[in-house]
Amino acid sequence: MQIVRKLGSTPFGLALPAFTILVVIFGMPVVRLFLISLNAPAFSLMNYEAFLGQPANIRVLLQTIEISAAVTAICVIIGYPTAYLMVAASKPIRITLIVLVVLPYLTSGLARTYAWIAILGDHGLINNLLLELGIISNPLNLIYNRTAVYIGMVHVILPTVILPMVSVMLGIDKSLMAAARSMGARPLAAFWRVFLPLSLPGVRSGSLLAFVFCLGFYVIPAALGGLRDAMLSTFIASQVASSFNMARIGAAAFILLAITVALLSIFGLDLSRTQISSTSPRKPWLTGFRSVSAATRLFNELSAPFRSKRWITQIHRARGDSRRWKMLGTAFVVIVMSYLLFPSLLVIIMSFSAGTSLGFPTGGLSLQWYRSFFSDPSWTGALWISVEIGATVAILSTIAGTLAAYGLNRTFPQQRGFLTTLLLAPNILPGIVVAVAIYLGLLQLGLIGSLTGIVLAHSVVAIGIVVVIVSGTLANFDIGLEQAANSMRAGPLQTFIRVTLPLISPGIIGGAIFAFLSSFDDIVITSLISGFSIRTLPLKMWENIRNQIDPTMAAVSSLLMLVPILWLFVLYVMWWRSNAKGQAPLPEPTA
Repeated sequence: MQIVRKLGSTPFGLALPAFTILVVIFGMPVVRLFLISLNAPAFSLMNYEAFLGQPANIRVLLQTIEISAAVTAICVIIGYPTAYLMVAASKPIRITLIVLVVLPYLTSGLARTYAWIAILGDHGLINNLLLELGIISNPLNLIYNRTAVYIGMVHVILPTVILPMVSVMLGIDKSLMAAARSMGARPLAAFWRVFLPLSLPGVRSGSLLAFVFCLGFYVIPAALGGLRDAMLSTFIASQVASSFNMARIGAAAFILLAITVALLSIFGLDLSRTQISSTSPRKPWLTGFRSVSAATRLFNELSAPFRSKRWITQIHRARGDSRRWKMLGTAFVVIVMSYLLFPSLLVIIMSFSAGTSLGFPTGGLSLQWYRSFFSDPSWTGALWISVEIGATVAILSTIAGTLAAYGLNRTFPQQRGFLTTLLLAPNILPGIVVAVAIYLGLLQLGLIGSLTGIVLAHSVVAIGIVVVIVSGTLANFDIGLEQAANSMRAGPLQTFIRVTLPLISPGIIGGAIFAFLSSFDDIVITSLISGFSIRTLPLKMWENIRNQIDPTMAAVSSLLMLVPILWLFVLYVMWWRSNAKGQAPLPEPTA
């Protein structure tokens, strides 16, 4: 008992519950899956050769990389100017735009997928509108093709790219741009030479996250794409459901994992550093680059008098095009926000349809599909199972994640970074690889098809989310308050409960909410772990999307789209109460 108490008082001891869940449910199964793929103990590459020896597998692998790269490029092209315009806006508008970007990010992925089916389907919004106008006589083939996959994946991934860019751009000192302008640089040159290099870390982080997430996409390619648009995640999931050959499945999973690890190793470094050590060996391409740089500097010095004279004449010129650029920027942001929010709004409107099938315009208002949802035991039963699992996951992951974040916050920075990366591995790696590894681990424990197995599987991912959010809260926590409590003979547990916990409670509640949303919306892991005995709401929705389009889906999707608004309101109230307590005046000393 004394040993357990001492271990619990150490930083690593506090993180031990989280690491235990991670190692048992995910870490050890990953190692075992890798050994199985190598036919241990014989150790051969037969399974990898068999995978790479089939042209169809190579085509699926290259297609996965192609789709992921294309979606990432589109998101960066759209996301960078959107993030720049959001940062350049006034604070109230910026906060509003960030909330509008976060809302679809928190909305159920299945609900958004269903929204695009309602827009692009043969009887969807676009085809119905064109048929009504007489422009076409037969529905256009807008779904089950590569374009539909791109539209759906970009819609889901775009907030993941915009938010890191906004975070980095907000930290850039605006006086640097003003200084460049004061030295004669035109707006485009100041942006290209000053702002863009400083914002590249956000571009790198957003694009890397987007590409890795795209590699593991499963739902959207299967729901919106055709047979020719299959990705490797779909191939692995079908192998698990049909052949159950873990050696072949492990080989495919680790080929996908190898691509991810290679990308994280290459592009996960700090590319924002531009200084080169003088002791580093000279390379031919670097020497050539320095020669070009020297020539460029010489040209700039020779042209400086002309440029200064030109700048003096332009600085007093009226900028009549500033209003035009402002209007173009506003229109661009409105288009992007409409792209992110319109599918959700359309499904909400369609859910009140009075017709026998979904369509737009609705032809009347009715609550029939909501009554159908709440009166159908299959839908309500799936809902309560998802709520039960999500609440349990939120409690377990919040306790383990908060203790881990608190312990890691008191370790050395090098150790903290390494241990945090380990905890975030299930969040960083492709979802289908994580799902297969967890499936193998729970299979050994005999927990496939049980609520306990699903809770543990979801907690592996949710713990990392809680660690990130609580760690961000602890970064602004004044450790001197704990030292003051200890100096007044308060024990570690009493200090944590009476001092630390109330101050970091907004972060803990935020972590619990995001853990619940992560569990409630999961489909990839649940589809492998649940077996045939448990049907969560996402599984029920997924079966409906694949087999039949029940109009009740519109009501279900609408309810799921309102959940993020509720959670954001709860977070705002918690943040407002925390600020109110922090700004409360101190009591007057009594005489």
